[in-house]
Amino acid sequence: QVQLVESGGGLVQAGGSLRLSCAASGSIFRINAMGWYRQAPGKQRELVATIPTGGSPTYADSMKGRFTISRDDSKNSVYLQMNSLEPEDTGDYFCNANIRRSIYDNLSLTYWGQGTQVTVSS
Repeated sequence: QVQLVESGGGLVQAGGSLRLSCAASGSIFRINAMGWYRQAPGKQRELVATIPTGGSPTYADSMKGRFTISRDDSKNSVYLQMNSLEPEDTGDYFCNANIRRSIYDNLSLTYWGQGTQVTVSS
């Protein structure tokens, strides 16, 4: 089994910052790309940022310059530093990771965390 657990959400005033963390645990041989998505109330889940193994991250246009994704492969973790937060950033934030579970199996699957809530007040 593989689990992803997010943390770091909360209530913050507009213009403030939050740092989200997501740690993967369980049967893991290799973690490929990792990412963050968010879902605002009444809206579909959307991409925030992704970061491949040893590569450059990509961001949704509205997050460029404000959000920074990073990863620590020694901790099987991905992070999202969010600055200059706006009320429109309110929502549930989910991490995901494409994970190969075994050296004996080439199959990689994408796993999701349960989400952490971010509320930005105006």
